[in-house]
Amino acid sequence: MSDRDGGTGPLLLGVRHHGPGSARAVRAALEAAGPRTVLIEGPPEADALIALAADEDMRPPVALLAHVVDEPGRSAFWPLAEFSPEWVAIRWALEHGVPARFIDLPATHTLAWGREETEDKEAPEEGASGKRERAGEGEPGGLPSEPAEAVRIDPLAVLAETAGYDDAERWWEDVIEHRGASDGDAFAPFEVLGEAMGALREAFGTGGHERDLVREAYMRLQVRAAQREFGDDVAVVCGAWHVPALRLRTTVAADRALLKGLPKAKADMTWVPWTHRRLSRMSGYGAGIDSPGWYGHLFGAADRPIERWMTKVARLLRDEDRPVSSAHVIEAVRLADTLAAMRGRPLPGLTETTDAVRAVMCEGSDVPLSLVHDRLVVGDVLGEVPAAAPAVPLQRDLDRLQRRLRLKPEAQERELELDLRKENDAGRSRLLHRLRLLGIEWGESAASRGSTGTFRETWRLRWEPELAVRVAEAGVWGTTVLAAATAKAEADAVGARSLADVTGLAERCLLAELPDALPFVMRILADRAALDADVGHLAQALPALVRSLRYGDVRGTGTEALAEVAAGLAERVFVGLPPACAALDADAAEEMRGHVDAVHGAVGLLGEGDGDGEGQGEDSASQGENSASRAGIRGRWHGVLRTLSGRDTVPGVVRGRAVRLLLDDGALGQEEAARLMGLVLSPGTEPADAAAWIEGFVGGGSGGGMLLVHDERLLGLVDAWLTGVPGDAFTDVLPLLRRTFSAYEPGVRRTLGELVRRGPGTRGSATATTTASGIPGFAPDLDAARADAVLPVLRLLLGPDETVDVEGAGDTGTNDSSTHNDAANENGADDNDLVGVGR
Repeated sequence: MSDRDGGTGPLLLGVRHHGPGSARAVRAALEAAGPRTVLIEGPPEADALIALAADEDMRPPVALLAHVVDEPGRSAFWPLAEFSPEWVAIRWALEHGVPARFIDLPATHTLAWGREETEDKEAPEEGASGKRERAGEGEPGGLPSEPAEAVRIDPLAVLAETAGYDDAERWWEDVIEHRGASDGDAFAPFEVLGEAMGALREAFGTGGHERDLVREAYMRLQVRAAQREFGDDVAVVCGAWHVPALRLRTTVAADRALLKGLPKAKADMTWVPWTHRRLSRMSGYGAGIDSPGWYGHLFGAADRPIERWMTKVARLLRDEDRPVSSAHVIEAVRLADTLAAMRGRPLPGLTETTDAVRAVMCEGSDVPLSLVHDRLVVGDVLGEVPAAAPAVPLQRDLDRLQRRLRLKPEAQERELELDLRKENDAGRSRLLHRLRLLGIEWGESAASRGSTGTFRETWRLRWEPELAVRVAEAGVWGTTVLAAATAKAEADAVGARSLADVTGLAERCLLAELPDALPFVMRILADRAALDADVGHLAQALPALVRSLRYGDVRGTGTEALAEVAAGLAERVFVGLPPACAALDADAAEEMRGHVDAVHGAVGLLGEGDGDGEGQGEDSASQGENSASRAGIRGRWHGVLRTLSGRDTVPGVVRGRAVRLLLDDGALGQEEAARLMGLVLSPGTEPADAAAWIEGFVGGGSGGGMLLVHDERLLGLVDAWLTGVPGDAFTDVLPLLRRTFSAYEPGVRRTLGELVRRGPGTRGSATATTTASGIPGFAPDLDAARADAVLPVLRLLLGPDETVDVEGAGDTGTNDSSTHNDAANENGADDNDLVGVGR
C-alpha cells in the first residue's frame, strides 16, 4: 500500500491511462502486494461486466459504453487497451480470484450532468436537437467538458518542463516507459508520482478540473466501503492526478454533501470494440495518446523492443515493394542507439526510431514514413467483444447478418466491389443501404472503377467505435435491421421537407429493398407531386425517380408504382417547363438549364427500351405498349425542347441548350441547327444574349468543344459572330465566353485555336467540303470507307461472337441501346459502357 510501511491505508497506484510503463508497474505492484480486492477508476454500473474480460473472445482494445436508455445518442466511453493499467488490473484480479470493482462517479450522473449542460449552452434557435454533446469527449472518466472559462493544466507537461524537457511524451518515456518491471522497488514509482501530483495540486489547486472534486468524493466513499469489508488489503488503480485527493482525511458527511442533488438518468452499459486509431484522440479518459501502436509494441515486446520494432517496419515496407534488407534493420538499430546516446536518453524512444527509419529505410523521404506512422505507430487494430456481452436486439441482428454475409467489421478502410447479380453481394448491398438509412455510416458509396453498370456497386468500408452508439440509437426503430430501416424510412417520408427529399428516399428504399416501406413512401410521393406546382421541384425529383426504376430492374423489385408516378411527373414537367422558363434573370436561367439537363437525362432513361432485364415476364403485347409509351414520352419531350428553342422570351442559355439536346438526340438536323445558330448570331441579336446561347449550346461540360472541332460550320459561325461583336459590347460578353471555352480540355482548345488560325474548313492539305448553302463543313453523305475502318475495333471491344450493326450503332436518332445492353449483361460487360460505343 502507499502507506504500507506504516501498515495503514489502501495501496494507491496512480497511473497514466493507456501507459505501458504504468501497466507493467501495476502488474508488478499487485504481484508484490497481493491485495484482497482491486478498485479501479471507472463507472460502477460496469461491475457486472468485469467477468467478461476473461472471456477468450474478448480482445482489446475495447471500451465500456454507457448510454441513456431513452436517448441512446447521449453516451460516454471508457476505452481500455491491452497496455492500459486498468485492463491489467482487471485481468490480474480475474486470474487470482480477487474481486474487482469500479469506483468512479456512476454513469447515471455523468450522462445526466452532460445533458443539463448541453441544454443550458445550446443556442435557442438550434432547438433541443440542434447539436449533441457526447459525454466523455475530452474529459477523464467520460465526464462532459469543463466550462470554457476554466483554465486546465496538463500535469505531465508541467512535470516534464520542470525536469527540463520540452516534450511531455519524451519525459514520460524516459522516466516511466523505459523502466523495466524489475527496476528496484515495485511501489517506488507510484510513491514518487503521487508526491509529484501532490505538489502540483498544492500549486495549481484543481488545475481547472473542478468536477474532479465530486468524482473524488465518490471514490473516497467507495474506498471506505471496501476497507470496511476487506480491511487495508485494498489496491486502488486510478489516474495519478487523483492520488493526493484520495489520501485526504475527510469526513463521510463532507463527501456525501458534495454528491447531494446530482442529476440522474437511466443508463445501460456494455462492452464495445475500440480501435488504436480512436485511442489516439482525446476521448474517454482524456488521455489520448499519439502512438498507441508503438505503446502496444513496448508493452508486448518481452525483450529487445527496438530490434523487434525495426523488424516490423522492414516487413511493412517490403510488403509495399520497398527494397529493405536485414542490413537496413541492423543499421537502423545502430543509428537509433547512437541518437539516444547523443541525446542523453536511457533507451531509444519513438523519436529516435522514427529518425533512424527515415534515414536508413526511407532514404530521407517522409512518404513511406507516413505509411509507417499510419500502420504501425498508430495502427488499425480493432478489438473484439464476446457474444455474451449485453447488446440491444438490433446489434445482435446486425452481428448475425455480418457473419452470414461474411462482412467483418475492420478498422482499416477497404474498398468492396459488389456484383448485384450474385446473391451474397446483393445481400451485402441491401445491408449497407439499410444501415445508411438508419444513420449508421459503416460504408460510403464510391464510383466504380471502369464500370458504370447498375448491377455494380463500390463501397469504402471502415468501422468506427462510434457506430456502436449509432446502432443503439437506431434500436428505437426496431429489433432487426429490416424492421428498423422500414420504420425509419416511413418516418422520414412523413417528415420530408421537399418533393426531391421524398423521391430521394424512394430511391434509397429501392436500394435497401424495403418492400413494406416503398408503398408508403410512394403514397407520400404521389400526394406531394400532385400538390407541388414548382417546376424546379418537379425537375429535381424526376431523375432520382427514374434512377430508381433502373435500380429496381436490376434487383428484381416491382416498380410499377414508381413508373406510374414517374410518367405523371414527367408530363407535369413537360407542361410547366416552357412557362417557367420565361423572363428569368441570369442566375435563375443557369439554374433552369441544370433542370433541363436533369430532365433530359431522366427522359433518356425513362424512354429506353427493355434493358437490364426490364419487362421480364411480360407478354409481347404489353412490351409493345411499353415501347410505344416510352417513344411517346421521348417524342413529347422533344416537342418541349423545340418550343424552348424557338421562344424569344426564354433565356439564351436555355434556348441554346435545347437546340444542343435536340441535335444530340438526332431530333434536329445539322442544317437546322446551323440555321438556328446563324439566326441567333446575326447582328440583330444582343451580344449578351448570343453569348448566353453559345454557353448553352457548347458549354457546361457537354462535349461542345469536340462538336466545334468536328463540325466546322458551327465553328465558322461562332468565329464570324465573335469577330463582328462591337468593341463596347465585347468586354461584356468576354467573361461568359471565357467561362465557356476554358472548361474544354487543353487538347481541344489547342485544336480549336489551330482551326481558327487557319480558318474553319481548311484542314491542312485536305480539301474542305461545303454544304448546299456554301458553308464549309461535313460532306452530305456517309463516308463508308471511314466507317468500315471502325469495325475491327468494335469487334475487339464486343467480342468475336457479337454481331455489330454499324448503321444502327451510328444512329443517334433513336438512342435505343436495349439490344446491346442485354448482350452486355449476359457477357458481364457494363450496359452504359456499350451505350457509349453506340453513340
